[in-house]
Amino acid sequence: MSALSSNRMLRTALAWSAIVTAVLAVVGGIVGFLVSGASGLWSALVAVLMAAIFLSVTIISILIANRFYGDPLFVPIFFGSVMGGWILKFVVFLIVLFVLRDQPWLTPMVFLVALVVSIVASLVVDVVVMMRMRMPAVSDTTLPTAAEVEAAEVEAGERRHGDTSTPEA
Repeated sequence: MSALSSNRMLRTALAWSAIVTAVLAVVGGIVGFLVSGASGLWSALVAVLMAAIFLSVTIISILIANRFYGDPLFVPIFFGSVMGGWILKFVVFLIVLFVLRDQPWLTPMVFLVALVVSIVASLVVDVVVMMRMRMPAVSDTTLPTAAEVEAAEVEAGERRHGDTSTPEA
């Protein structure tokens, strides 16, 4: 079983996302503190952390599902993992928002701005990683060698060994 070529791209996106999250946590915390004191600091940190966790669930679920590459049930495992992760993070995201909604320490505008900036930053990271990765248009496949093609043609009676002319229809 070989590793999928997309794994390298997904790991790179995860690593860059972690770096961007750390930067956003520092910048968001400082700006949140300047705008709204300790409440703004915590609002920004929670929003950045929430975005990082929820956005990384998709990448992690794909990496886990890719471990089953080559298994006859790879496609159902892959889609089950990705869709299951999506549904799980959607439900948990809504629960977290309902729990945080009435918290006295939360500054809603700082939280919203930090959350939106974190999501946009994550999307930018994904685009940059995908644009910079050198992946062939068709990957994870093996093409036959010239000898294998010639042997198959000889076996099918389309041409004889050493014949370079094309068969007539």
